[in-house]
Amino acid sequence: MTVEECYNALKGDYSQARARLHSDNIIKKFMLKFPGQCGYDKLSQAMDEKDYKEAFVASHTLKGVCMNLSFTMLEKSSSKLTEALRDGYSDEVPGLYAQVQDDYRQTIEAIDGLQ
Repeated sequence: MTVEECYNALKGDYSQARARLHSDNIIKKFMLKFPGQCGYDKLSQAMDEKDYKEAFVASHTLKGVCMNLSFTMLEKSSSKLTEALRDGYSDEVPGLYAQVQDDYRQTIEAIDGLQ
């Protein structure tokens, strides 16, 4: 799978990533680091522990990394979760978190295809 095909699979913006990072080799390097450095594990742990302050920080980190890599789908869902967590827990958090989980899974599956 090419980097561009991977972006299509994860519903990202390849042209924006290419404009920002300038080469497929650099993009690929950061994409392969994404699973371990994006904050998703901390988000999952915080949500399991019902630590919504830490969940906010982790979702904000995830959103930022996704913005930098132009992972549009996951950036949008993590952004919505971040805003819902900004003032602590709200009734919409579980549904938004479920969407982030689905989008993250799809993103990781696409990245796995790149390797």
